[in-house]
Amino acid sequence: MIEKVIVLEDIDPVIFYGINNANIQLLKVLYPKLRLVARGNVIKVLGDEEEMCAFEENILKLEKHCAEFNALKEETILDIVKGNKPTTEQNGNVIVFSVTGKPIIPRSENQRKLVEGFSKNDMVFATGPAGSGKTYTAIALAVKALKNKEIKKIILSRPAVEAGEKLGFLPGDMKEKIDPYLQPLYDALQDMIPAAKLKEYMELNIIQIAPLAFMRGRTLNDAVVILDEAQNTTTQQIKMFLTRMGMNTKMIVTGDMTQIDLPNRQTSGLVQAIRILKGVKGISFIELTKKDIVRHKLVERIVDAYDKFDKEAKPSQSQHTLLNNENRNKDESINSN
Repeated sequence: MIEKVIVLEDIDPVIFYGINNANIQLLKVLYPKLRLVARGNVIKVLGDEEEMCAFEENILKLEKHCAEFNALKEETILDIVKGNKPTTEQNGNVIVFSVTGKPIIPRSENQRKLVEGFSKNDMVFATGPAGSGKTYTAIALAVKALKNKEIKKIILSRPAVEAGEKLGFLPGDMKEKIDPYLQPLYDALQDMIPAAKLKEYMELNIIQIAPLAFMRGRTLNDAVVILDEAQNTTTQQIKMFLTRMGMNTKMIVTGDMTQIDLPNRQTSGLVQAIRILKGVKGISFIELTKKDIVRHKLVERIVDAYDKFDKEAKPSQSQHTLLNNENRNKDESINSN
């Protein structure tokens, strides 16, 4: 009789154990010569040495499967214990699996280009309209790199610019103040990482929230760094952000050129950065379009309608500006006389 302690490190034990510990009960049936006691993320095993070796080998395979697919079904346990390959391991286009076990894959040609650009380059600029999947795909790529242990942390940043309304003073510490601006990133993370594991990652700073204003002076190593809503950065901010890049780090910069919320018609740092960095080796530029929109079908129609309105409005705006300039010149001429 020997005893061993197995620690489940990279997964949510709730998913691994199954509903009402159904998976543990199945393992007890499959390994009758072993006594299993599961508490938290620790499994204590007592029993026959030969069966213990087989159990330990298979538990590692089950843990790896659960970490990758965010799910562990009874049929998967039976397949692995019998030495068969689980049927879920098929689609080569999958980036990661959601917390419900659903595969997250590129859903358009330009999303596929974003995935390819990330694999071949250390910096990627992804621009496109709302709903085109640029942020969600970026988060999925970062989560995949973390799960594969290619990096040690994910760093999320976003400029704290209000979209046309003044929220005033926000209570709480720095994280609580910046959280409302980063909620879209949290939403994506919650889709891909089980709640308990996500909380642990946040507490251990494996997933970090880094307000753009506080990034100066940092060197970001062994990470995937995502700058979302980059169209709302100033020219100084985006230059500062891009130069934080350290060793074994990849950066993804996302933005929508049609939703710039900077005050006083400031130049968007994203617009300028793309113009300056075009042609620089090691940087990929992906432009998503309304054809890539994967939200509700109405979103594409709304984007279409606004594009049409903007095109029709430009000539009248130009005419209005011209009239204003002519009137101003007349006034200046009268005043000078």
